[in-house]
Amino acid sequence: MSTPSVLAMVTVFSMIPGGVLSDMRGTQGLEAQQLAQGSTHLHRRLKRGWIWKQLFVPEEDPTPRVIGQVSFQNWMSSICVLILDEYSGEIRTLKELDREEKAFYVLQAQAINRRSNEPVEPQSEFIIKVQDINDNIPQFQNEPYVSSIPEMCPTGTTVAQVTATDADDPMFGNNAKLIYSILQGEPYFSVEPKTGIILTSWPNMDREVREQYLVVVQVKDMLGLSGGYSSTTTVTVSLTDVNDNGPIFQHHLYTFAVPENAEVGTTVGRIMAEDGDVGINAKMTYSLEDDLEESSTFIIKTDPVTQEGVVLLAKVSSCTFVLNLSILFLSSYTEFRDRTTLKIVVEDVDEPPVFLMPLYEWKIPENAAVGTVVGSISARDTDTVNNPIRSDTTKAFKIDPNNGTITVAKALDRETANWHNVTVAATETSKDGNHLSSSVVVFIKVLDINDNVPRLARDYQPYICEGTQLIQLLSAVDPDEPVEGHHFYFSMVPEKHINPNFTIRDNQGYLQINNTPT
Repeated sequence: MSTPSVLAMVTVFSMIPGGVLSDMRGTQGLEAQQLAQGSTHLHRRLKRGWIWKQLFVPEEDPTPRVIGQVSFQNWMSSICVLILDEYSGEIRTLKELDREEKAFYVLQAQAINRRSNEPVEPQSEFIIKVQDINDNIPQFQNEPYVSSIPEMCPTGTTVAQVTATDADDPMFGNNAKLIYSILQGEPYFSVEPKTGIILTSWPNMDREVREQYLVVVQVKDMLGLSGGYSSTTTVTVSLTDVNDNGPIFQHHLYTFAVPENAEVGTTVGRIMAEDGDVGINAKMTYSLEDDLEESSTFIIKTDPVTQEGVVLLAKVSSCTFVLNLSILFLSSYTEFRDRTTLKIVVEDVDEPPVFLMPLYEWKIPENAAVGTVVGSISARDTDTVNNPIRSDTTKAFKIDPNNGTITVAKALDRETANWHNVTVAATETSKDGNHLSSSVVVFIKVLDINDNVPRLARDYQPYICEGTQLIQLLSAVDPDEPVEGHHFYFSMVPEKHINPNFTIRDNQGYLQINNTPT
């Protein structure tokens, strides 16, 4: 203005929180020339646009500076972080701006007549954008990263995906453009640079060789160019087991010993096959392969806790065995089998002699002569073949201690003793002073022979009364043992004087004496 009477214009600014910027096609207001000439009448309204372009201010800049200039007169506004000079139209920063805190400022402006304090034209708004700088470090999300994959998995198997974010402006330059790389874990693993997906890059990774890997992944902004920021994270990768190992016996021959008097069910021994796998992939099944009858003497079971093969005694035996043992594991992966040999030695236990029969029963006639052989007893000492056996019996019989033959030692009388229960003891004699013994009972029945005469059952003293016909019934006895009972025959002694007044007759085993007077 050339004269001091020209009306001054003032613009009032206000700040609106960052949002979508309205298009600025121009604003309507009173004609500036009419206002400058002091006219109070508005003959016509002309559109007057603010003379400005989009303004930018770098973030994190501590130095106050002019960031732009509005072309109109005498404006002035202060919005805490920005200030507008009302005379020059310059917009200055008052402090550092942080784009991550506020990305842009929307300003509303209006020209005011200083004299009348009336608006010259409607409000207009424009934006001041905070220009991004690379001042943020990329940060990994969802840490820590833990993953597992099966051993022997093919190359290219997805392990995990790491994700990082950057607070810088992804639309401005490369400040928030991230790229991933492996710092530790090669050549076993690789990472896709843009996605952060970790893949296997080594074939046949074996859990039995190495079970765990630590993969260090780095993320850098600025597409990895120099001057950018970076951070790292660690991914713990574990290999899970698959059944890729067969059980193996460590020896070709295992020897066990079992005492000969062991009871059925006794544990003979335990055997363990080694398997590099774990869990269900290391479960064992043991079996005895022999088809021989002797193999049924033992059975083998798997201990579910230790996976050992437990050899058990199934039946008593005194033989030494050599058995073939196999271990088998079946799965959908493959079939594994290994074989070994078991030698089971039956150990001798000092035991008493054993008779061949639990008892003996013989018969001998009572008239057998002294020295007659009744029978022979056999007993054996299972510990030492040549140990002699000595036996003791009663006085009626004697036994040969060397061959076990029992003979009559004195005359026998069935009527005195018809049964003899003889206990025969067999005692081992050994050099170590042990004298174990066992015994068996021998029942000897004395058979009857007719070696006794019949006699009257008692001393009869009959008497007779006058007129009596039957005088006496007499009976007889015999100590011998007839097969079907005794039957006696009675008769008068011929050489004796017989009174003709008496007669006798057989009355069904009884002697009947009758009075037959003449």
